[in-house]
Amino acid sequence: MSKPRILVQLDTDTQASVFDSVVAIDAGVAHLLRYADVRPSNVRERVHGAIFTRGADDLRHTALFVGGSDVAAGEDVLTEILRSFLGPLRTSVMIDSAGANTTAAAAVLAAARHINLDGAIALVLAATGPVGQRVVRLLARHGATVRAGSRSQDRARAVCEAVAQRVEGARVSAHETRDDEQTAATLQGVQVVFAAGAAGVELLSGATRSGAANLKVAIDLNAVPPLGIAGLQVTDKAVERDGVICYGAIGVGGTKMKIHRAAVQALFENNHCVLDAEEIFEIGQKI
Repeated sequence: MSKPRILVQLDTDTQASVFDSVVAIDAGVAHLLRYADVRPSNVRERVHGAIFTRGADDLRHTALFVGGSDVAAGEDVLTEILRSFLGPLRTSVMIDSAGANTTAAAAVLAAARHINLDGAIALVLAATGPVGQRVVRLLARHGATVRAGSRSQDRARAVCEAVAQRVEGARVSAHETRDDEQTAATLQGVQVVFAAGAAGVELLSGATRSGAANLKVAIDLNAVPPLGIAGLQVTDKAVERDGVICYGAIGVGGTKMKIHRAAVQALFENNHCVLDAEEIFEIGQKI
């Protein structure tokens, strides 16, 4: 008799995410165990509780999910989880802190529907944020030349250096995009632009966007007015505006949700997968 699917939700916030819990249930999890305020110092006992209660052959029916609003904290927890496994006594694990991995995967997949990423020139505005960093990483891994934009060129440079360490041959460069003039200069020759900034912050004005002669796709991941890219609508999904294919946050969100559910389901295919940005992107490609 097959064991029921158990997902252990490990959240770094003081309250476990209701959003992540609902998605897990909709993905077919039979039992959801939710833990909040999870840190590297207290996650090992939870991991051992998951791996010591079922035999190695049944551990594919147990999985771990790392969430919370702090991506760096989630990555630290993931590192400790992987250290806590004992040979074949392990489970599959997924990290999607702040929804960064599933959102970035959905955004890059949206762009890939309209342009060939390999060889494309892309600009990621607010590239230093959790979603922006992963968009840069995924684009670089798929052959794009990526311009990482930020109000701080030093912070953008740090993102580029981190991506270069993970992606062999990555073509990434750091750019300061503090004002319209700097952003317009960085947009020259760009085919696809992503706005991945904080809620309610406009990163690309309508005039600057209209002046980008080579722009083919614009993707804004901010759902709170004012939007990150002026002139777009939050519900845009492959809507053409001034000759540019546009996506808003809700337009990308449907794909993000499908990817999230599919990734949770993929956790139970075996007991040894680790789903980070790249693996989640590959799941999205199959949808």
